[in-house]
Amino acid sequence: MKSKKRLHKKDRKILPLVLIGVGLVVVGMIAVNALPKGSASSEYSVIPARVNFTAPELTLYDLSGDQISLSDYHNDIVLVNNWATWCPPCKMEMPTLLKYYQTHSDDGFMLIAIEAGESREEVGSFANAYKLTFPVLLDPDNRSLSAFQNSSLPSSYVIDHYGTVVLAWTGPISLDMLEKYVTPLLGQ
Repeated sequence: MKSKKRLHKKDRKILPLVLIGVGLVVVGMIAVNALPKGSASSEYSVIPARVNFTAPELTLYDLSGDQISLSDYHNDIVLVNNWATWCPPCKMEMPTLLKYYQTHSDDGFMLIAIEAGESREEVGSFANAYKLTFPVLLDPDNRSLSAFQNSSLPSSYVIDHYGTVVLAWTGPISLDMLEKYVTPLLGQ
C-alpha cells in the first residue's frame, strides 16, 4: 500500500507537466493554422521600400571577363541583386529571380546579379548549378555593397528608365512581390 501512495504522489507531480506540454502543442498547432497561406519560407518576402536616389556609377566584370556597367542598361528596368554563394536566403531566392527574369526579359527587364567577394570559379560553378541566364558580375572588393550603402545580403534595387533607384529590398524576394512592384514599372 505504501508503494501505491508514492506512485500516486509522483503521478500528481507529473500530471501538470504533461498538461503544460499538451497545451503547448495545441497552441503551436493553432498558431501554425492561423498563419496566412503562402507564408512558407519559400514564399517569404520582405516588402520593398520606395526610395528615390540616383543609381550609382558601377562597373564590374562578368564571368567571361567582360566589363559591364549599370549604365549599359539605361533603356531597361534593372534589378540589381547583391548576393553571395554562401548566403542561404540568396540561394533560396535565386530560382525566383531566374523565373521572373525569363518571364520579363523581353519586356524591358534586366537582372544583374552581383556576387559579393567569391572567386570566378566558385561563382561560375554556382551560376552553372542554378542555370542562371542573366548577367552575373564579380565584386571582389564589395564595391556594389558600398555604392548602395547596404552590406546585408541579399539586397536588391530597382532602377527605372531615368537611372533612379525606386525600390529597395533587404532580404529575399518572392515572385508575388516582383510581380506586384516591378511588373507595373515595365509598362512605363
